[in-house]
Amino acid sequence: MPTSKYLPADERKATTVEAVIDLAGRQNPSEITTAAIAKHMNLTQGALFRHFPNKDAIWHAVLAWVAERLLERIDRSARTAGTPLAAMEAMFMSHVGFVAEHPGVPRMLFGELQRPGPSPAKRVVQTLIGQYRERLNRLLAAGVASGELAPGLDVEAAGTMFIGSIQGLVMQSMLAGDVRSIRDDAPRVFAIYRAGIVNGRPA
Repeated sequence: MPTSKYLPADERKATTVEAVIDLAGRQNPSEITTAAIAKHMNLTQGALFRHFPNKDAIWHAVLAWVAERLLERIDRSARTAGTPLAAMEAMFMSHVGFVAEHPGVPRMLFGELQRPGPSPAKRVVQTLIGQYRERLNRLLAAGVASGELAPGLDVEAAGTMFIGSIQGLVMQSMLAGDVRSIRDDAPRVFAIYRAGIVNGRPA
């Protein structure tokens, strides 16, 4: 990943984020060292540490970028939909598209959540999940209120199943060694999910 050695601070941080996500798509994120990041960027570790005090700061920046971009993406897709159910489908597909474009992201998220103890990066992931669920639960509640979704639908459980469906797709694609394949499977999986929340029958 050739880069100029004389980028402004903000651009250097952005290229560092890109480098880490690229590396995470190729190897276990826990094995990524600052030396590997610097080498991938054609920098010295000293140059890298002029912008980040340590590896934890790099991880925090990467996951903050992921959280911001993913939420922006699902919000943008949901706004184009005309109904709560259509917005949920748009969220599902845009989330899957984000993962397909950045296959290193789920590895980093899963890895961070498995780390023992608190950390700034882990808090970013936990906050992301909380904000994602809030958006999803609002749409589910709106769908029930409008009559588009089944009356008496367990909104919390439906939200858990939505997120779990995406996580299942991601895990299976990772096991198959091709995260980008989730684009092909996502429509069929969402159709089954939709059938369970729309009055208990396929739409």
